[in-house]
Amino acid sequence: QIDEPTRNTLIENARGEADRLNRLVGNLLNMTRIESGAIKLRLEPCDVQDLIGTAIEQLGKRAEKNQIKVDVPVNYPLVSMDFTLMAQVIVNLSENAMKYSPEESLIEIVASMDDSKARLQILDRGVGIPSDDLSRVFDKFYRVQRPESVSGTGLGLSISKGIVEAHGGEVRAMNREGGGTILEVELPLSL
Repeated sequence: QIDEPTRNTLIENARGEADRLNRLVGNLLNMTRIESGAIKLRLEPCDVQDLIGTAIEQLGKRAEKNQIKVDVPVNYPLVSMDFTLMAQVIVNLSENAMKYSPEESLIEIVASMDDSKARLQILDRGVGIPSDDLSRVFDKFYRVQRPESVSGTGLGLSISKGIVEAHGGEVRAMNREGGGTILEVELPLSL
């Protein structure tokens, strides 16, 4: 009894909610694995450009809200990591940047390195993080208190931290000069 456009809208809404529920259940399962020590890394040399491309592809329509610029140096070395888990980290950090940034604003994903560490940064021009919250944003279920309503469970950054630390790396949040946030992942170049 409903017309075609209304039916399509309802189907699209149902699909979006099913995807959101699937991500929530996946996050809860990942958090349980991390906390129980059951996470098993499948380390292999990985191309960071492929990693970022895969993460952006997994973001799908969610990535259409912002412009995404990727900067990976041409001769960037392969980095030993569990590709699937690290793609999830990039998805989680990118989603966080998009949630707290204006539509159409630029999200940058930048790779760099020093002698012993590979570094990935997700930079946004969003609202930033209050200084008191910078050290807590990776805590389980922690959410920065904001007057605007932003959906989420407070698990994405915590899961990312667990995955990065399982790789022997570090993750941190910093406020960006001129406004916005930098979410930074450092991984050892060799394990």
